[in-house]
Amino acid sequence: MDANIDNKAPVLITGAAGFIGFHLSKLLLDEGYYVIGFDNLNDYYDVSLKQSRLDVLQEYGHFAFAKGDLADSGAVDDLFGHFKPRIAVNLAAQAGVRYSIENPRTYIDSNITGFLNLLEACRNHPVEHLIYASSSSVYGNRKETPFKVGDDVFTPVSLYAATKMSNEAMAHTYSHLFGIPATGLRFFTVYGPYGRPDMAYFKFADRIFRDEPIQIFNHGDLYRDFTYIDDITNTILRMLHCPPKAGATEGTGARYKVYNIGGGQPEHLLLFIETLEKALGLTAKKEFLPMQPGDVYMTFADTSELERDFGAVPEVRIEEGLKRFAKWYNEYYSHY
Repeated sequence: MDANIDNKAPVLITGAAGFIGFHLSKLLLDEGYYVIGFDNLNDYYDVSLKQSRLDVLQEYGHFAFAKGDLADSGAVDDLFGHFKPRIAVNLAAQAGVRYSIENPRTYIDSNITGFLNLLEACRNHPVEHLIYASSSSVYGNRKETPFKVGDDVFTPVSLYAATKMSNEAMAHTYSHLFGIPATGLRFFTVYGPYGRPDMAYFKFADRIFRDEPIQIFNHGDLYRDFTYIDDITNTILRMLHCPPKAGATEGTGARYKVYNIGGGQPEHLLLFIETLEKALGLTAKKEFLPMQPGDVYMTFADTSELERDFGAVPEVRIEEGLKRFAKWYNEYYSHY
């Protein structure tokens, strides 16, 4: 497929068969972009769900897919050399806080080695903008809220968080040394249709439908800043052609910037569960458990910089977002 079939910038999206990667790919395709998807289709969760997302994307004539692993430096360099993307969005990573406790090497291979290979490819095949996923996990168990981009993030409580902190440092270094315009996005608990089955809300839905008890940690006394998927993808669309200028981050001349991207309003976990029950039309059996290792009490995003620079404000509250998820869940799993 010709990488120049569209007059808009070819966009590479790693992790295109993943939750956020799929939704962003579809949005950009609907907007007329030529999208290059890259994914290893690993079995961290149900591969058939990843394939079903990919099936949707492959209906577009201006979508190209390459199966490969970011940890394979040769495959990544070949990808950039062949398609010559002008914009790269890195959404490929080994996700999950709890999984990182038992499978640490997987996170180093994917999130550290893989990200290094991506940065090297951007160095050798220059791009106009690199956007990459970070995480609210970098804030650790901070007591002061809301979380601000300038806060100290040197006390992670999971290896997953440590890898995301490393990504931010690596991106800054490559931006400083090689002029790569890089924007990092600290995602806050993203949810919605075609979501990740390892996420709590998805697990809750599965167990509620099977009439099995849902596990509620810290006895339900947790707060999360939930972010609906469309608020994520619409924000990325706004910033796609707006790379950071030199000195965008105070104290550095690098073309580098990090933003929080969240709902901007922490929700109590028990209220979130109650809202999900209403959306599904079912009542959950509840099993209350202590806090889990690596978990945090609250996440709460200060998104003022994102609003200032891009006019981006969250639009979908949990009542509407969970209705949309429940509708998709019922439709998708009724066919399987």
